[in-house]
Amino acid sequence: MSNTKRVILTGATGLIGRQLFGALRERGYEIVVFSRNPEQARRQLPGAAEYVAWAPTPGGGWTAALDGADAVIHLAGAPIAQGLIGVRWTPAYKREIMASRVEGTRAIVEAIAAAPRKPATLVSASAIGYYGHRGAEPLDESAPPGNDFLADVCVAWEREATRAEALGLRVVRVRTGIVLDTTSGALGQLLLPFRLRTGGPILPGTQYYSWIHPADEIGIILLALEHPGAAGPLNATAPNPVTSHEFAAILGEVLGSPSWLPVPELALRAALGEMADLVTKGQRVVPRRAQELGYRFRFPELKPALRDLLG
Repeated sequence: MSNTKRVILTGATGLIGRQLFGALRERGYEIVVFSRNPEQARRQLPGAAEYVAWAPTPGGGWTAALDGADAVIHLAGAPIAQGLIGVRWTPAYKREIMASRVEGTRAIVEAIAAAPRKPATLVSASAIGYYGHRGAEPLDESAPPGNDFLADVCVAWEREATRAEALGLRVVRVRTGIVLDTTSGALGQLLLPFRLRTGGPILPGTQYYSWIHPADEIGIILLALEHPGAAGPLNATAPNPVTSHEFAAILGEVLGSPSWLPVPELALRAALGEMADLVTKGQRVVPRRAQELGYRFRFPELKPALRDLLG
């Protein structure tokens, strides 16, 4: 790999984007950060080749930066959940979730179409919400989409990315699961009750959580970027999803805390409305394509992953 490959990165200041930025720099890439606030991005992520003001609308001055780039990694989108407590999907926010993904990806693809020297690769974020809620059914990349809100978002989001295939690009749609992070998301929300010794599974307890350690999330994005055989959907989940009961028991063991106080589904639904589906329902997703392409997970099992993250 040449040390001068030029990569456009959107969503660089997010949880995954920040870690991916560091990994790309270590591998010698020349990184162009697209950001709504390029000066803030410069302060948070020093060392990029350029910081370009980006808005998810076509025809902006940012489009010129795509000319001559080798690849685009598009991660930007409104957060599905910044945290669970006190947050609801209002109709307005659901529209923002959809628009930020569909319109942003459409703008990127239209700019690629207009570029005299087009990138060869587009790696576009997606999510395992694509599959809907399917109980204990194992789901690989060949599974059809679901029919709930997040499935509709992912289908529309991926449709825009796939349009770049007609321009000659290799397009990879990375369907990410629950990224284990101690400061946000599902794990961040669960830590406090466990540390207070009041933790337990979210009922019904049989729902599967398809999780991934951040190191493997970055590894799979790099696989999507660099492996010529990577194309189409690519599940970014560990190969061993667990049920809510199993997740709580393992987290309690790692923290040395009991796992005895279950969280009723009705209580979560009363507090969160439709967004409660994120933790009361689930998907049993497996990373078939990543394994076929030779990816070796650093953390295929939950207990070592949690031990690594929780020290």
